[in-house]
Amino acid sequence: MNQTTLTIGVSGLDEVKRRMKTAFHGKAEVTPRYTFQSAQAMARTLTPNRWGLIVAMAGAGPLGVRELARRVGRDVKGVHTDTQALASCGLIDKTDGGKLLFPYNHVRVQFDVHAAA
Repeated sequence: MNQTTLTIGVSGLDEVKRRMKTAFHGKAEVTPRYTFQSAQAMARTLTPNRWGLIVAMAGAGPLGVRELARRVGRDVKGVHTDTQALASCGLIDKTDGGKLLFPYNHVRVQFDVHAAA
């Protein structure tokens, strides 16, 4: 299986625009990326339970909610709620057959923290 990496990060709009412009002009390798506008938004979305779902789904192929719940040792209703949130923000996909898919084998989380001015 081809190793695919998703980089999850925090960037302002100006940085996202700069990366898009560079990629559009073919000056940078285009790699899958999911960007949050703030560390707080990332923390609200990637709760420990949701992060556990992403870890369980990495490289696993399409999974049903019940199978995913079994793999992470959680109740189906809670997993369903969390996967709905991850799907609505675009971090995971739903297949035509209704299964859940995280199409990456590896996740890199990248963000910087700077001293307050």
